[in-house]
Amino acid sequence: MEHGHDTRPQPTGARPADAGTVVRDRGWTADARTAARCAGALFGLLLCVDWTAGSLTWWRGALWLLLALLLLLVLLPVRVSAGSDWLATRRLYRTRRVRTDLLSAVRPLDGVTRRLVLRDALGNRVEIDPEVLIRNPELWYRLDEGARAAQAAGILLCGTAELRHLARRVDRETALGVFRASGLE
Repeated sequence: MEHGHDTRPQPTGARPADAGTVVRDRGWTADARTAARCAGALFGLLLCVDWTAGSLTWWRGALWLLLALLLLLVLLPVRVSAGSDWLATRRLYRTRRVRTDLLSAVRPLDGVTRRLVLRDALGNRVEIDPEVLIRNPELWYRLDEGARAAQAAGILLCGTAELRHLARRVDRETALGVFRASGLE
């Protein structure tokens, strides 16, 4: 016999109700559009300059199109998604995925743009731009939740300081966003 009222204790905490769903980078489509606009502008500019000079031929137009497509490939951002205990990055033809609950190392990679290299105990590796995590607190939540589980299990051996630094940045940016939205800036 079923009762109308469930008296079992309900879990509480910071876990969102839709924790089983996949979250994605909300700014990816805008970044992809910007990359396409830049490539299109380059293609149009090259065609106009070549046409104005009187040297535009079909093969030169094809060459300019190829150059614009190469620029699009360079500028196209990585698509980041996360679910319960995993984080994935997707480029044009390749998807890389790590198990966040099995993270073994988190290392910063400095270069032209800063990256985080995430490695799991299964040997998988993902490079991610920390700004994606800062702009998308849901993605950060999924990564942080898995990293805490890996740290509690003793698997995460390196990178906890980097994760704490990133957590402070995410908290700061989220608080600033709330202040801006409420007019308390």
